[in-house]
Amino acid sequence: MQLLLAAVLAASTLVTPQVTGPFPVGTFNAHLTDTRADPWHPDQRRELMVTVTYPARAKGEEAPFLTPAFAAATDPIISSPAFLDIPAGTVDWTGTRRQARTNAPALPGRFPTVLFSPGLQSPREFHAGAADDLASRGYVVVTVSHTYESLVVEFPGGRLVPSEVQDARPETMKKAIDARVADMRFVLGQLPRLHKGADVTRVGIAGHSYGGYTAGETMVHDRRFDAGINIDGAMEHSGEGPYAPGEIVTKGVDRPFLLFGGDLGERELSHVDTSLTRSWADFWPNQRGWKRDVHLDDGAHLGFSDLQWAVPQIDEVTPERRVELIGTITPRSSVKAQHDYVAAFFDLHLKHRGTTLFDRARHPGIRLVP
Repeated sequence: MQLLLAAVLAASTLVTPQVTGPFPVGTFNAHLTDTRADPWHPDQRRELMVTVTYPARAKGEEAPFLTPAFAAATDPIISSPAFLDIPAGTVDWTGTRRQARTNAPALPGRFPTVLFSPGLQSPREFHAGAADDLASRGYVVVTVSHTYESLVVEFPGGRLVPSEVQDARPETMKKAIDARVADMRFVLGQLPRLHKGADVTRVGIAGHSYGGYTAGETMVHDRRFDAGINIDGAMEHSGEGPYAPGEIVTKGVDRPFLLFGGDLGERELSHVDTSLTRSWADFWPNQRGWKRDVHLDDGAHLGFSDLQWAVPQIDEVTPERRVELIGTITPRSSVKAQHDYVAAFFDLHLKHRGTTLFDRARHPGIRLVP
């Protein structure tokens, strides 16, 4: 009976958001090996997995949201009481399809490049919707898994590497941010051989949560990154210790940087509210380049991931848990606002196309923090 129930529940596939740009989208995964020692395993060379998503011809098969091996390893965690709190097997993650296609021929020409870093112990796979949409608007998007820190990383041949981060001590958090910055710099250097259409003279970087901190810290250490976005991430490696802001906070950068925050209960992540972190407030006067603080009212932290569109489709998630995970903002409004503001930022600073989105709020739930 239990096996039968699991099989029935597993038949529940989800529908990913349609892309909004003019281009069809292609995607592939790549395995990269650096010459540096892995900070978590110094006896090994640093290995990474990335997903490259790009403007393409409308050919190929729809890419699975998750591979079978990755889904089998992560579904028990995602479904656990700590997250969705639903029976394992409720969602058919592998049957759910992305808007991107595998084996899709790339469109001719060169497109600005955006690298993306997920949150602490979060998988890059749960930012596929944002990557697909940005690629459809004329970008090569590269999402990165940070090995031994991401929830699970799947390498070729079905090799699965789980997270080994067991604590939030300041030294652990500092090791993580340093590894992430080195990862992003390395990946950028590999792009010319990965995708010929990637214009590495016009490069953006974005990230969610600890990935947002990664975006800022990477820009401090590498001038090849022209513009960056921190999506709802404290810019500190304090962990369980005293406040330890990053160099993006204490120095700022002379290039454009966007803060894009959400809510945690009645508190918000912005440069005028220090109840969650003082790093945004400390960063604000030190930022030397273009800056804006965009806030998504009634949007929760994990609503900046693919859970924003996935959770409303899963009937087994309780209303209370839904609010905790993705907030109370209308999911469609949230997804549209996120995609439009991220694209507008990079359009402005990488393509030099004008926009009025940063002059006044034009989306439900969006507030420009003065």
